[in-house]
Amino acid sequence: MRASKVSGVIGIVGLSAALLTGCGDGGDGGGSDKPFAKDSADQIAAKAVAATKKADSMRLKGDMRQDGRTVSLDLVVDQEKNCEGTVDSAGAKAELRHMNGTLYVRGDEQYWKNSLKNQPGSDKVMSKVVDKWVKMPADDASTSGMCDKQGLIASMDEDKSTRKGMKKGDTTTVGGKEAIALKKQASGGETHTMYVATEGEPYILRTTVKGGDEPNEATFSDYGKPVRPKAPSKGEVVDLKEAAAAGR
Repeated sequence: MRASKVSGVIGIVGLSAALLTGCGDGGDGGGSDKPFAKDSADQIAAKAVAATKKADSMRLKGDMRQDGRTVSLDLVVDQEKNCEGTVDSAGAKAELRHMNGTLYVRGDEQYWKNSLKNQPGSDKVMSKVVDKWVKMPADDASTSGMCDKQGLIASMDEDKSTRKGMKKGDTTTVGGKEAIALKKQASGGETHTMYVATEGEPYILRTTVKGGDEPNEATFSDYGKPVRPKAPSKGEVVDLKEAAAAGR
């Protein structure tokens, strides 16, 4: 059988894209914004995007509605593509670890049911992979880009038209850090907000979309902290290609 699609994991890049659409590139406005008193909303957003891209590492934690279901992500990732974390999509849960160019996934039964749906021999494969650390094929296109920090935030610049017209809001606190809110009312009625740190590097601390069909929220933290996932021991690891071959 071919196990070329692991849909539960792959949504991460798409998830991050949706979570980050709140990043602005727009106009001015009022608000308590002393650290950015001379900057327009679009200048603040540009600084935030640049700083977030340059950060050595970060943690991304978010929830969103995608195709009628809730997807949750909690992932730490660095510039070297080391990462670890969890994905939960409609009750299908998986843990991820990536280091030295290898991705390991430990999913529950529902995760693998979704991932191996309609695959020949999936029942035999299921018994080998559920709750085990599964080594994903290096040539699996569905996992390319996984744990790529730059890829996770590249969507900020894909469609600038969706990021124009934001206004300065008030300052608040996100994760114990002061932040200025940048807001935008979209044509569909939803409200996009990005919170930018006002002290130290102007990192993005949170983005939200409220209202509409696909509300979401993402929090960004742990900037610059080392990401050091450990490879599972050999006795814990199942090779997906080998398991798929055995299931034919």
